Order: sequence, then C-alpha cells, then structure tokens
Amino acid sequence: MERKRGRGKSAEPVRSRWPWEVTTQSEACLEPWRQAPRDDLGMASGAPEQSSQMAEETPSFLDEFLRDFPAPLSAENPLPWKIPGTVLSQEEVEGELAELAVGFLSSRNAPPPLAASLAHEAVSQLLQTDLSEFRKLPRQEEEDSEEVEEEKAPVTLLDAKGLALSFFNRLWDVCSQWQKQVPSTARAPQRQWLVSIHAIRNTRRRMEDRHVCLPAFNQLFGLSDPVDRAYFAVFDGHGGVDAARYAAVHVHANAARQPQLPTHPEGALREAFRRTDEMFLWKAKRERLQSGTTGVCALITGKTLHIAWLGDSQVILVQQGQVVKMMEPHKPERQDEKERIEALGGFVSYMDCWRVNGTLAVSRAIGDVFQKPYVSGEADVASRELTGSEDYLLLACDGFFDVVSHQEVAGLVQSHLARQQGSGLHVAEELVAAARERGSRDNITVMVVFLRDPRDLLEGWAQGAGDSQADRRSQDLPSALSEPENNTPWRS
Repeated sequence: MERKRGRGKSAEPVRSRWPWEVTTQSEACLEPWRQAPRDDLGMASGAPEQSSQMAEETPSFLDEFLRDFPAPLSAENPLPWKIPGTVLSQEEVEGELAELAVGFLSSRNAPPPLAASLAHEAVSQLLQTDLSEFRKLPRQEEEDSEEVEEEKAPVTLLDAKGLALSFFNRLWDVCSQWQKQVPSTARAPQRQWLVSIHAIRNTRRRMEDRHVCLPAFNQLFGLSDPVDRAYFAVFDGHGGVDAARYAAVHVHANAARQPQLPTHPEGALREAFRRTDEMFLWKAKRERLQSGTTGVCALITGKTLHIAWLGDSQVILVQQGQVVKMMEPHKPERQDEKERIEALGGFVSYMDCWRVNGTLAVSRAIGDVFQKPYVSGEADVASRELTGSEDYLLLACDGFFDVVSHQEVAGLVQSHLARQQGSGLHVAEELVAAARERGSRDNITVMVVFLRDPRDLLEGWAQGAGDSQADRRSQDLPSALSEPENNTPWRS
C-alpha cells in the first residue's frame, strides 16, 4: 500500500461535509460578533438578534419542506439522498442516518440548530422501533467462504435502503409535528463560532481527506445539560477514502454515546476512536477494504479544550501570538512507537521515510486491517482549561505540517489578518496556498477555529507591538515567528 509519496500544486476545492460550517467557499455562517454578547472566553453567545432570526427562519423552512414533500415517500419514490452502502450494522445506524439528515436539511438551508435537532429526533424515534424487518441475511458467497465466515463481523446487518426510506418518513413526521409547534430545545440559541476551512486534492489522484465542524454537537445528540459543546476534526485517509469518511461520521457519534462524556470527555474521545477503529475493521473484513486514516479532533466543552489524535494529523493552539505545543504525532521513528511495534513482532525500516513493516509512514491509524496490531487504533488524549487569552486552534493533516512549521503558522495568520483588516474568513485558504508554495503535493486540509474575534487579535497585536515590533522589523522577521514555542504542560 502506498502512503503519500509525493507533493505538487494542482488545487481542487472540496465542499465541506457539514454545510453549516464556515468555509472558504461559503460565508453563510459568519455572524457579526460585535453585535453579539460575549461570554468570558470572548466567543459570541446566543444573541437576541440570532434567536429572532432563527424564530423567523424555522417556520419558513418547515413550510417549504412540507410543500416540497406533501406526503411520506412510498417504496416507489426515489430517495432524496445517497444511501451509505447496501447494509449497515446496528451500531452504524445512528451516525449514518444523522449524517444523511443533517446534510440533506442543511442543503435546503435549514438553520443549523434546527437541522441537528430534527436529525436527532428522527433518529431517536427510529431507534426506538423494531428494526428486525430490515435485517439482511449474509450473502450466499460469504456463507460458502470459510475464510470470510471466520472473520465475519459478529453484528446484525440491516438493509440500508429500507432504513433510509423509513428514516426519511420518520423525519417527515417530525417536520409535520414541529410545523405546529417547535420544541424550545430546537430554538435555543447557541454559541457562535468563526471557523475558516479550506481543503484541496492537490496533485493526488483522489481526495482522501475529510473534516467535521460541528457546533451543534448537543442538539445533534440530544444533550440537554448546560455545558456548551463544539466538535472539530480532520481525518487524512490513505489507501482509499473509506476509513476517513467512516471516521468523519462515527467518531463524534461514538463519543456522544459514551456515559463518561459529561465527567471525563477526554476518556470518551479515546474510547470513541477505539470503538470506531473496531467498527471499521469489521466493515473492512466484510467488504474487503484496505484503507486507513489518521485523525485529530478537538472537543470544546464549556471552558475546557479536549483533544485526541491518531497518526500525524495535528492540532496546535495559539495563545497571545505564541504556539502552545499540544501533542506529539505518532510516527514510526518515535522511540516509544518503534519499541511498541517491535515488541509485537513488527519492524520499522527506512524506505524514503520511516515506515511500519516497510509500508505505512504512520504508526497509529483507524483501519489498515492488514497492519493491525502494529498500526495501533489507540488514540492519545489531552485536556487544557481555557482562560480567554487563547487566539485560535489550527487542525491540519500532514500535507500541511510536513512543509509548514508550527511557528510559521502564527506569522502567516497574523500577516493575513493585517492585510484583511481583521477578517479571518479566508485565512485557511492562505495557509493551504503557503503549503503548496512550499512544495506539498499531498491532499491538504486546514481548519482554523477562532477562540477570539480576529479583529480583537489584530488590535491587541498592534497595541502590544511597540519597541519590540520595531526591533523585529529591523531584523526582517515577522513578529510571531521569533516567539519561542510554549511547552505549557497538558493534562493527559
């Protein structure tokens, strides 16, 4: 299996998975932060103007939806979405159907909290019914194959097409009920986020990256406690897109169903990665898939940041212009990873880069069924309390970090905001362009999650520059590039 051997300069923008996120291709989700009240972390929170706007948009959306779909669909009607394969395991149903619903509703311009709330209600109602009518028997050729029979997943498989049809009609029922009265939970204001995302195929034949931006985490999974939650992730596939796409659908769904999520979020993320890997391995054996994916995610719960990662995708935090080191990527040449692999009977060798068993250039990933257990599916996690002085998070794949250092990020972002007068909407696009200019030929995905208004950041930098800024200019160094990396310890 080849693993990322070259870099180049052909760009192809990729649409975001969750249509409500702010991307370099869409400005629809930008909110005017200076018109919204801030919490003490500096983020916009439930503005009256936003609540009023959503109150107006919700009935309009539901009216339009029911005009376009005046009745439930019959078996002869075409489905309004693409079915995720032919079969689903019981564990896959929640994540896959939520993905279908949110993508479909958002493509019709549903307000984000409403799309998430409708998806949750329809999925919950469907899961409370008897799904045995959708049970699908194994294919005859699988029954005749001793090898496949031994490796076949110990799960109940359900007919995806039948489930998708039943689910749409359940969603139709919920829309019909909510047209009369929308529950207060679906109308609740949520914290606003400014997120800039850009992803390109570059010179690769296929785009194997996927990303998730989920500010309506609580609404999508029906979490009613007072803790705000938002989830962001980047997954970098290899050997095909199946594993990356699977992780982008199921990691956050698995995290949401962990009982320890409210009290131990980092533990919930670790278990979510482990369980997603396990689920995908059964799917890979069943469908003869060989792909894998690295991944990094950030879950912000109230005033605490939790991160989890597998492989060489990375996340960094920038605080008052300085980079805070948060993680160490999993690469075969790391001494602890090399020792773990060799203790299991594998080996690490150099073939244009360090590789596990002469194949993969990462030592941990979801998938890679033929490289388990040497390529581990166990994620590392860390947590950090947020004080309100943090500037932004940056999540990206190795197509970016292989050619752009952590310290360069701070200078590039500061320069961009200065030129754009504090607008951060297109900062990810510029960072991707910088990686291409430095020779990256890989798929590149960059996500910048602002933790403070970028206009405030720009003002702060200008006020604090003073003599030190003049000194740096005399040395022809961008101000943020000369700052040392902050190795503030993390709780992990």
